Amino acid sequence: MIRVLQCVNDMHRAGLETMLMNYYRHIDRNKIQFDFLTHRPYRSDYDDEIEALGGRIYYAPRLYPQNFPKYFRYMRDFFKEHPEYKIVHSHIDSMSFLPLLAAKKAGVPVRIAHSHNTSIDRDMKYFLKQYFRFQIPKVANYFCACGKEAGEFLFGSKKFQYIPNAIEVDRFLYDPNVREKKRRNLGWDGHYIIGHVGRLSYQKNHDYLVKIFKEISMQDDSALLVLIGVGEKEEEIRKLIEKLGLTKRVVMLGNRSDVNELYQAMDVFVMPSFFEGIPVVGIEAQFAGLPCVFSDKVPKQVKFAENVKFISLKESEKEWARNIMEYKGFHRKADPELALNSEYNIKNACLLLENYYMSFYGEKT
Repeated sequence: MIRVLQCVNDMHRAGLETMLMNYYRHIDRNKIQFDFLTHRPYRSDYDDEIEALGGRIYYAPRLYPQNFPKYFRYMRDFFKEHPEYKIVHSHIDSMSFLPLLAAKKAGVPVRIAHSHNTSIDRDMKYFLKQYFRFQIPKVANYFCACGKEAGEFLFGSKKFQYIPNAIEVDRFLYDPNVREKKRRNLGWDGHYIIGHVGRLSYQKNHDYLVKIFKEISMQDDSALLVLIGVGEKEEEIRKLIEKLGLTKRVVMLGNRSDVNELYQAMDVFVMPSFFEGIPVVGIEAQFAGLPCVFSDKVPKQVKFAENVKFISLKESEKEWARNIMEYKGFHRKADPELALNSEYNIKNACLLLENYYMSFYGEKT
């Protein structure tokens, strides 16, 4: 059996993590087993399931600059204790430089950097991340990306393997019965539900989303904005909602395990991100039959359904509101044929990743 070490920040419910779990559930675990090296000192949402599927979870020191000496000591000892890892697959974008450098020093033969984004969060480590971004080719010897723009951003002209952000499509296909039940249980009957799923972070541009919704709220008393996710900007977003007098019109649901059902209850999906790779939630929303309004910073490659718009972030809140309101009364339907042959269907995509790993051993399934 091949054991692949997946390097992540943690395994809470979010786009990258959910995508990894989709592959993990469907890959042939008699041939390939995933283990996870995380960089947070706590258990996460998916940890129990990982262990139930036979995976191991390791908790490395956080990737703070002051922790780097401690981190590299930990990684040196880790690879000495675990010579079974011949493939290290890192998913933390430019910060992948650090675990892959440790893997290279330890002589790990296959070191994969995986790009999931087209830019970098402007946080305290922004300039350090930019430096690491250009160092990735010195420590990785194989490259993967969720899309063309994400690959070019992190790897430049380097050749990379495209790995779709595939999902368990059957869980998301539009079901009017689920919609009716969920809306009734949540008290959303008679409301126009504008939905968003994403980490409460700079990247997702929630401030602008809330301001757009302020415009919508003045046009339509039935409109509600539903935000699903947690993150470092939660308190800031709550203050803005209160300042704009939207406390009773914005529903913040936090982390949810029933996101597939919540898509059914929404009427339109909105994502005004500053940057994205190929957002998993955008794929989920399209399979749920939702019309989607994305910013022009979301790669066009995400679009596979008809009712998808890309709006410039330079446009006014009023213009965004106008486009979102055009979908009020939109008639949704399931499209199982579209799902069956889609590259985003995990049943199709898992064989691609399986063969990719097996190719390092001269084998294919």
